Amino acid sequence: MKIVIDFDLCQGHAVCMGEAPEVFKVDEKGMLTVLLESPPEALREKVEAAAEYCPTGSITIVD
Repeated sequence: MKIVIDFDLCQGHAVCMGEAPEVFKVDEKGMLTVLLESPPEALREKVEAAAEYCPTGSITIVD
């Protein structure tokens, strides 16, 4: 599993960080950092929730 972010769409709402804080970090300026670009399979459910609930649809999961 690999995470792809469309940074042109991301607005820093931090929903992803709420769903998967091991994988995503949004700083106080709203800048997203992907901590694990290829997270372990054990985090799949959290990453899928982050992608599903992202208000701008900026997260894509590639298998």
